[in-house]
Amino acid sequence: MNAKKKKPNPIDIHVGSRIRLRRTMLGMSQERLGESLGITFQQVQKYEKGTNRVGASRLQNISAVLNVPVSFFFEDAPGEQGAESGSGMEENAATYVVNFLSSSEGLQLNRAFVKITDPKVRRRIIDLVRTLAEEEG
Repeated sequence: MNAKKKKPNPIDIHVGSRIRLRRTMLGMSQERLGESLGITFQQVQKYEKGTNRVGASRLQNISAVLNVPVSFFFEDAPGEQGAESGSGMEENAATYVVNFLSSSEGLQLNRAFVKITDPKVRRRIIDLVRTLAEEEG
């Protein structure tokens, strides 16, 4: 028996993090996603960590429940063509975005922002946040 644990594939980790990102953006619990798919929340956890690989039919079901195309889970995936040049930096940026949107503040900000339908108001909010960030820096 091999005592060494096999490391999850980077693509499986990425797909899992995108599942988690979308689920949290919707304010959905792991339990609720699991119930919708007919699996346990522990299985959802394993998918989100990349510990267990998500099969094609399951990924199709997840995309339907989370209301995104399957391609959403592969956006900015490691090893994509064109991402090779600065992959370390792009990977760090993707990780930063996922971590931010998984935080309480990031979720609150995102949920409130997407409710704003006027593009001019959205632009003014972005300008405000940039100005505040410059003042702190």
